[in-house]
Amino acid sequence: MPILAWIVAVTLFGGLLSVLAAGAFALRARPTQVPMLISYAIGTLLGAAFLEILPHALELSGSAHTVMATVLLGLLLFFVLEKLMLWRHRHDEEVDPHELEHAHKEHRIALMVIVGDTFHNCVDGVIIAGAFLVSVELGIITAVAIITHEVPQEVGDFLVLLHSGYSKRQAFAFNMLASAAMVVGGVAAYYALQTVHQWIPLLLGIAAASMIYVSVADLIPGLHTRRGPAATLQQTVLIVAGILTIWVVGELTHRFVVV
Repeated sequence: MPILAWIVAVTLFGGLLSVLAAGAFALRARPTQVPMLISYAIGTLLGAAFLEILPHALELSGSAHTVMATVLLGLLLFFVLEKLMLWRHRHDEEVDPHELEHAHKEHRIALMVIVGDTFHNCVDGVIIAGAFLVSVELGIITAVAIITHEVPQEVGDFLVLLHSGYSKRQAFAFNMLASAAMVVGGVAAYYALQTVHQWIPLLLGIAAASMIYVSVADLIPGLHTRRGPAATLQQTVLIVAGILTIWVVGELTHRFVVV
């Protein structure tokens, strides 16, 4: 079987499998549970950014300064993106401004999650392709490790989209669309591996920036609408649970799978 066929098949199957596994958990959540579970989603997004994506970017890059500058630039870009979307929607004056602002905020959050996930999946495809160009065995092992890492983050993405008002079908469709970037990244890496590899730390930095921005700027402020010790404790426990999920999966993968 040609190497390119392996790359396409594994990235396609891997993206589909990670979305299906995450959806099996996230889409079973009742609508009343989604606002509560958004705390868990915050934990998975922050855990993925700080415990997996950024360390990997720093390992691949020869300059920590470049990676951090990319993250900073990414945060600024997502801030500007939100501002542009706000500016465009201000021209709509036929809807109640409070309802309009709420709907547009949800749309902005969902859009940034999708953009960040697309960048991340594209990089995963590049990594898988690079491993297959070394050997088929290493490619398969690398794909298993990446899929294992992806599931908790995909759960968080599903929950954010559901929280933003998307239907279960829409959330599934957008996650599938973002997962297709893994195939694109894999094929691009096969034809231009050396060139694409130079961009991996930068793409990872942008992906991390999207997760940090969405968590800190958009999702965490929404948690403050529920006040009191009990609500605060519940939110904190769920955020920590999300972070621990990423950490545990990462530790198990690094311990039992050598990539």
